[in-house]
Amino acid sequence: MAEEEQGHHHHHLFHHHKEGEESSDVVDYKKEKKHHKHLEHLGELGAAAAGAYALHEKHEAKKDSEHSHEHKIKEEVGAAVVAGAAGFVLHEHHEKKEAKREEKEEHHHHLF
Repeated sequence: MAEEEQGHHHHHLFHHHKEGEESSDVVDYKKEKKHHKHLEHLGELGAAAAGAYALHEKHEAKKDSEHSHEHKIKEEVGAAVVAGAAGFVLHEHHEKKEAKREEKEEHHHHLF
């Protein structure tokens, strides 16, 4: 990607500039690193919650034989959410590492 070659690879889906606000090319990498760390932790919490839900539904499937099929489906949905959350966590971990690397590169450019 041309953006990656230039070192500008940012995913800001929800950070739009308000009307009348000027766009700035200056990126606060420390803030970006903190943001991705926060999202990584939220993803971990989501994965843990979905895992607990899946285990709960697995238990319910054994306990409630009349509705076991429904509980097994819910268990599978919970497991799928765990997989999705784990992918999100890995993505955010990568973004955090990239922001850390860019922050380090920025400091090296200011030395000369």
